[in-house]
Amino acid sequence: MSDPRADAARYRAEQDMGEEELGAEGERAGAGSPQWATQEQRWAAVETAIQLAIRRGEFDDLPGAGKPLEGLDGSSDPNWWIRRKIENEGLSGIAPPAIQLRNEHRAMDATLDELSRESDVRAHLDDFNSRVRHARLQLEGGPPVVTPTHDVDADVSAWRERRAQRSVGAVEARGTRPDSGDGTTPAVRSGWWRRFTRGR
Repeated sequence: MSDPRADAARYRAEQDMGEEELGAEGERAGAGSPQWATQEQRWAAVETAIQLAIRRGEFDDLPGAGKPLEGLDGSSDPNWWIRRKIENEGLSGIAPPAIQLRNEHRAMDATLDELSRESDVRAHLDDFNSRVRHARLQLEGGPPVVTPTHDVDADVSAWRERRAQRSVGAVEARGTRPDSGDGTTPAVRSGWWRRFTRGR
């Protein structure tokens, strides 16, 4: 057990010494790992070590200095660390089923929009729903499966609406014929139909 008065004197002397003197004194003392009686003493020692490191410039030019912290967008995802690791490493197919299903659920509209037939859309949704139900029944550990199943009929009708909007957008992008005068625009003829009727 050390004398508290000697510890206080040593602390005061360390505060008065310069950085170089402190390093040399610490090597000479060789006291080993420090022992603190109270939490305040520990905080003071840590704060002192941080301030000395700042003076030596050990925190200068660190990677990410001056950049905003990532992941402060307001959403609290309990699996942020594994999601960031998967994104940084470009990994796929190794996440637990709960995370894979969440990712698929998040990108479901884009995945369905890539399909061209309604039967394919229904098959994809049925497969997804069966995998969600199967994952809920498994006790594999990992994060819980909170991904909802999809209403197949509602998603198919939404897929039809998005597909119709894309086709209308494509027609508008190609351009339309001038108005006929009554406020309605006639349908745009496709290229083969114009070629066929032009020759007659």
